[in-house]
Amino acid sequence: MKKIEDYIISVPDFPKPGILFRDVTGILGNAEGLKQTLAELYKVLGNYEFDAVAGLEARGFLFGVSVAEHFGKPFIPVRKKGKLPRETVSVEYDLEYGSASIEIHKDALKAGDRIVIVDDLLATGGTAKAAIKLIEKLGGKVECCAFVIELFDLKGREVLDGYRIETLTKFPGH
Repeated sequence: MKKIEDYIISVPDFPKPGILFRDVTGILGNAEGLKQTLAELYKVLGNYEFDAVAGLEARGFLFGVSVAEHFGKPFIPVRKKGKLPRETVSVEYDLEYGSASIEIHKDALKAGDRIVIVDDLLATGGTAKAAIKLIEKLGGKVECCAFVIELFDLKGREVLDGYRIETLTKFPGH
């Protein structure tokens, strides 16, 4: 039986020279790989008590919606600024070159809600940390951040220190 990492495609020099991109579309494009990956997410997240699942745009939506459906929980889309139609809260965060903003609907959760964050990749941890700030800004509590891939040498886990992290696979980032 193949392992999850066997479905992940490594693409050199994308999106720029020197980057080795870890592509989850190899998982998405293979029914068995997708089933196996989702089963592993369900297994690790089955150890947590939570009220909703927050998925980070865009690939976090692909896994997060399935996790929410599996556990019978609502799904909260965390999107780039300007993409959500109702009143939102946002947070700005630093990127390697510049900054970005993400947001969620102001009514996406209630104070005290326990949230699981799902995304495809943990690299530097900046986007996940920004999502944590958004959830906490609305009074939510992050129970866990779950990722399909962790690029362990980019130190994202350190940025998320103090939060529980689950990853299904680990690769070097370079």
